[in-house]
Amino acid sequence: MNRSTAKNLIERYFRQLTEGCGNDDCDNEFCASCRHFRPLDKNMAAVRAVRLCKSNAKLCDVKVAQSELDVEPLDQKEDFSDVHYFTENTVCMILSSCEEDGDYSALIRVVGRVFSNANALMKSFRKDEPDSAGASAELGASLDIDSVRRFYERLQTIELAESALVNALVYLTPNVELDLEYLEAYETNPDYLNIFIILMENTNLHSPEFLEVALPQLCKAMSKLPVAALARLCNLWSGYELPHVQRMMETFQQLITYTVVSHEYDSEHLVNDDETVVAACKCLKVVFYASLIGGEVDVEHDDEDDLDVVSSDEVSVHELLGEERLYKKGPHVDLLGKELGVRAIDSRKPLIPFEDFVNESLNDVVEMDKDFTFFKVDAETKFSFQTCPFVLNVVTKNQGLYYDNRIRMYSERRLTDLYGSVPGQQPSPYLKLKVRRDHIIDDALVRLEMISMENPSDLKKQLFVEFEGEQGVDEGGLSKEFFQLILEEIFNPDIGMFTYDDDTKLFWFNSSSLETEAQYTLVGIVLGLAIYNNCILDVHFPMVVYRKLMGKKGTFLDLLDSHPVLYKSLKELLDYTGDVEADMSLTFQISHTDLFGSPVLYDLKEEGEDIPVSKENRQEFVDLYADYILNTSVGRQFRAFKKGFLMVTSESPMRYLFRPEEVELLICGSRKLDFEALEKTVEYDGGYSKDTQIIKDFWETLHSFGDEQKKLFLQFTTGTDRAPVGGLGKLKMIIAKNGSDSSRLPTSHTCFNALLLPEYSSKEKLRERLLKAITYAKGFGML
Repeated sequence: MNRSTAKNLIERYFRQLTEGCGNDDCDNEFCASCRHFRPLDKNMAAVRAVRLCKSNAKLCDVKVAQSELDVEPLDQKEDFSDVHYFTENTVCMILSSCEEDGDYSALIRVVGRVFSNANALMKSFRKDEPDSAGASAELGASLDIDSVRRFYERLQTIELAESALVNALVYLTPNVELDLEYLEAYETNPDYLNIFIILMENTNLHSPEFLEVALPQLCKAMSKLPVAALARLCNLWSGYELPHVQRMMETFQQLITYTVVSHEYDSEHLVNDDETVVAACKCLKVVFYASLIGGEVDVEHDDEDDLDVVSSDEVSVHELLGEERLYKKGPHVDLLGKELGVRAIDSRKPLIPFEDFVNESLNDVVEMDKDFTFFKVDAETKFSFQTCPFVLNVVTKNQGLYYDNRIRMYSERRLTDLYGSVPGQQPSPYLKLKVRRDHIIDDALVRLEMISMENPSDLKKQLFVEFEGEQGVDEGGLSKEFFQLILEEIFNPDIGMFTYDDDTKLFWFNSSSLETEAQYTLVGIVLGLAIYNNCILDVHFPMVVYRKLMGKKGTFLDLLDSHPVLYKSLKELLDYTGDVEADMSLTFQISHTDLFGSPVLYDLKEEGEDIPVSKENRQEFVDLYADYILNTSVGRQFRAFKKGFLMVTSESPMRYLFRPEEVELLICGSRKLDFEALEKTVEYDGGYSKDTQIIKDFWETLHSFGDEQKKLFLQFTTGTDRAPVGGLGKLKMIIAKNGSDSSRLPTSHTCFNALLLPEYSSKEKLRERLLKAITYAKGFGML
């Protein structure tokens, strides 16, 4: 318990011992309002308060004095002092009386009294008798939510009502926070959750009056709820209509943004230490999961999701180096997601788009190097925003993944130093691949297969590629070229590992392939190495491949982009209004062609040939058909592919931080090429600047290129024709002067994304030389 919390709690016990709770029927022996209580002087009360705090003794709900709520005192009119909680009838009665008198001060006073008292608020707006509702009642079933919403609508038109709510909330929430943290209020009475349900229905929570103090305190109190309680809130809110869930999301987002832009953060004062931002993110997480559950969810996952590809020896060595906490096996456990039994990857279509949960203001101030340390090492004492990955954009999350990869590489170097101290062993601190251009598949396959069998941890070392017979030190450029060349070979239709769809422009696993599983494992390793070494690959898979890599199974909906013709046919079957059995003449036996074009029959069910497809069983037929195409028929190939991928990424936080579409972005980069953004961020060297005439001519020329020419330029300069995560504005490119006017072509260092550009004498010569360079460039060292 920190000092401020302990101080508040002791003061609360002290007031209870000296002033009481104001309840005439109080039976708490530690309260001055109890008829059996013996009065204490202030010194003795202070000593007793400290002891009660240490023992977590019972605390009463205090009736709030008029002055504490900052409202006008009543004259001789009805004060409704006998109203201890709200029902809709009570609200109507008080409103009628106030309207008749033309004075709403009585209502203001009751609002202040009820909303500042946890017990009173807990009993309010019940469908049944408040004293008869038990802990077993389903959350929200006893609450009249519509009545709560009508109550807030009426208050909006009454002057001073919002002030009364703000003041009451400021008084209520610290006590609720203490009750939850130290007195286990929810475990004692699950109806305690009704307090938060009622308070979150206030449509003005995002207003300036609440943002300053009341809403931050409400978030801090809500963040103290146990996981089971937060899960119950998720399930309740998931049943709300979209506008209500959207409003709660926007409320927490506004608090995060307001707090972030109102403060200055630095290395000494991190946003991770801002209690308001942290509490708001934890509350936003509840809404995030409500959005997932309330949308379209597919909780079915791959039974072989937990492939074990990491040796126990590797873990023990990390333990010897004191790194067992940094490299504990498996992804970070999300307790709320585990309680709910749902993950972000399970969502097909959430109520609220994923993009709406990203807070750009927060992303601007998060220091991912420190946040990564909190996530991996200090999770018990420090908050990491990687535990709420939905608020982070893909660029920020990629920074976290980058730190994770680099630290793993450093760790492998430490292991190398450790082994190097043993006589006779001189292991390399890097993953070195020496390949021949004309035998690149064979060389890479043999080398990587040996590594995966003998010491798979070497795959987590930094990659260095050497082409036999060529000069050049790999500073990143040769690795990029290696990936490009090996993928060109692997996806060559003549090899037959993958099939290509001319309509979708996508590759799919060839179920009739004669290639060995080792070949598919190699492809998986290559994809993993690309992520691990921060390289972008020119691969064209449907999204279902990335979903399956993340542990999901392919379903009917995945056919939409992987097999659109089949999807359309099956969708027509599902939507058909006629006699399915008579008109379609389908059975649970399907046919497809093998590698040689011969038909192959497959029974989706036992004796499927004799089972006709009807209106009643057509959904089952569609599901089994999709499962066969996406899972069963390519099971051997995909298992090997996934095994290779996990050899490199099994311990990475990638599967926890990223959704499938974001994993595709990590591997393939962005297809959107914004050269205007690149122009704004490029750096110049050797005497060039943005005002140099040759540079002005260069950008005019580049912007005039067609899409294919722009891709060739990007390939020439960076080694890939895709933009990195975040777009071309995130690409660190350098344009350096390479001598005065000459007939030399522009050259590049793809390792450093550097373009070496001679100062040509005319724009026409620049265009001609640049086009020739990007069109015919291939291989290392072209001049």
